[in-house]
Amino acid sequence: MATVSVRAVRKAFGSTEVLHGVDVEVEDGEFVILVGPSGCGKSTLLRMIAGLENVTRGEIAIGGRVVNNVAPKERDIAMVFQNYALYPHMTVHDNMAFSLSLLNAPKEVIAAKVGRAAEILGLQPYLQRYPRQLSGGQRQRVAMGRAIVRDPQVFLFDEPLSNLDAKLRVAMRAEIKDLHQRLGTTTIYVTHDQIEAMTMADKIVVMNGGNVEQMGGPLDLYDRPDNLFVAGFIGSPAMNFLKGEIRGGAFHTGDVALPLPLQVPSGAQDGRRVIYGIRPEHLLLDAAGVAATVHVTEPTGSETQVIMNLGTTQVVGAFRERITQKPGQSLHIAPDPALVHLFDEKTGTRLS
Repeated sequence: MATVSVRAVRKAFGSTEVLHGVDVEVEDGEFVILVGPSGCGKSTLLRMIAGLENVTRGEIAIGGRVVNNVAPKERDIAMVFQNYALYPHMTVHDNMAFSLSLLNAPKEVIAAKVGRAAEILGLQPYLQRYPRQLSGGQRQRVAMGRAIVRDPQVFLFDEPLSNLDAKLRVAMRAEIKDLHQRLGTTTIYVTHDQIEAMTMADKIVVMNGGNVEQMGGPLDLYDRPDNLFVAGFIGSPAMNFLKGEIRGGAFHTGDVALPLPLQVPSGAQDGRRVIYGIRPEHLLLDAAGVAATVHVTEPTGSETQVIMNLGTTQVVGAFRERITQKPGQSLHIAPDPALVHLFDEKTGTRLS
């Protein structure tokens, strides 16, 4: 196991810079997820850590050793790709043993390491099968097994679940998290799926446009987003945002008045233009609340998501109660004042 330090790293392809001075610290044994929309630079950063892309400026250190000019095979890392990258003409056993065979490891060492990885991943019955005879989830486990047998300092995962169906993705999330808990190997994982990030990570790094927007624990980012981008990206359904101003001890958007947070930020003075943020699950049914016009209802079983028009703004609510109102009818709602966020309208920064 090892720490990974990314210090002021920049990456340019020709005249186009795609990473703009990124700093990330990964502690020994930590599970860190890089998350963000397509094109934010997360996969490029992972490939730079792996040595598959050169560093334009800055430095990357693994276990305290700067590896900018170290070949990928000498970095003591193992990478699991989105497309599995298995050899179709080799059995599961031979795919998992391939890297050890290249190192001329003794047969008994290969057998022991492949056997241990197969046991961890439940692959013992499939060791003599070929990749074409396996399901998508089984192939991904083989790719993970190939990484495990190397016993690396760092695991790197590049969107490993994106080719799987929804039910299998949920199962594989649990398997990867359980694997990390058992092995304790430092892990860096890239995904665009914020649900994966929330459920698996010790620490999340939210990236956007080649910059790090915020780093922290999953619930820290959920409860205290630094800005509008993080607030809108973390959480599903996304946070609702309403534009307006503070006036008379309340937030006003059009003809609608909503309560300010219980702990009003110091900068929330009368006349200030702000963006009011409230998560769908923090909107409550309240007969004394404001009236919203139902647009669409989406029952999921455990809750009902309702798309509503609140004044001139469309918002989403997620309610545990059964909603009987039809489109065009009114639903009275109130935000939980303890869970309201205020953001500066110009900068998008959360007022604290």
